[in-house]
Amino acid sequence: MSILKIAIQKSGRLSESSRKLFEECGIKITNGSGSLKVIAGNFPAEILLLRDDDIPQYVEQQVADIGIVGENTVFEKKKDVDVLEQLGFAGCRLSLAIPKDEAYTGPEFFMGRKVATSYPVLLSEYFAEKNINAEIEELSGSVEIAPGIGLADAICDIVSSGSTLLTNGLREVETIMKSQAVIIANRDISGEKKQILDKLLFRIRAVKNARENKYILLNAPEEAVSKICRILPGMKSPTILPLAEKGWCSLHSVVKEDEFWERIDQLRAAGAEGILVIPIEKMIV
Repeated sequence: MSILKIAIQKSGRLSESSRKLFEECGIKITNGSGSLKVIAGNFPAEILLLRDDDIPQYVEQQVADIGIVGENTVFEKKKDVDVLEQLGFAGCRLSLAIPKDEAYTGPEFFMGRKVATSYPVLLSEYFAEKNINAEIEELSGSVEIAPGIGLADAICDIVSSGSTLLTNGLREVETIMKSQAVIIANRDISGEKKQILDKLLFRIRAVKNARENKYILLNAPEEAVSKICRILPGMKSPTILPLAEKGWCSLHSVVKEDEFWERIDQLRAAGAEGILVIPIEKMIV
């Protein structure tokens, strides 16, 4: 029987989020007791625990069939892999930062300056696009300290909250790209493994849909139902049920997370009462 080999980060935030995703998909992964290879207990998959930067190469070379990795790493490594799915977690951005007391006039600030980074490929592409001639100092880690010790005039690094920049006396001035976790796959994945991958993607998309939507229940007078239905289209249309109190209905529907508060205000204005909002565990569309 074929087994799908999945590469994930062995430790860190991306590792924790990947394990949580498998759990939400009903796939049991043990901690492995220090092992770098773990067999899933109830799904035909083998989990390889690797360094984040190595995952694109392992997927390209068919050591792993698929991997979960940040978009920033995929685009930096330039490996021959397919990006199958954005996962909606591990959001960050690759940004340029300068000492906080420096006056910033725009990208031309970096002309003739030295910039430290762990992402020389992406930074080179950005400077080429802006016609900026700058020196790139490649570092494998601790990039934020470079200006403070005189190694560089500025940095280009991954930013989440920005607190690390502030701690090191830096401020963010330009965003090169936004990034999140993605699934990448080998382009020559076999037919049997492709079937397993399709089953995994089906589960992942059901979990993603659930995260991105809320189930909503509300009461409304019958004369307001038509207006409320236009506000709450749902997956096809809202479910409408009569209440024991004459002239009133209960409506059930689904609202996208990023539209939630705007919709709530519209519903209240339309006459909705007793609004309940419930998380969705899985959502299959």
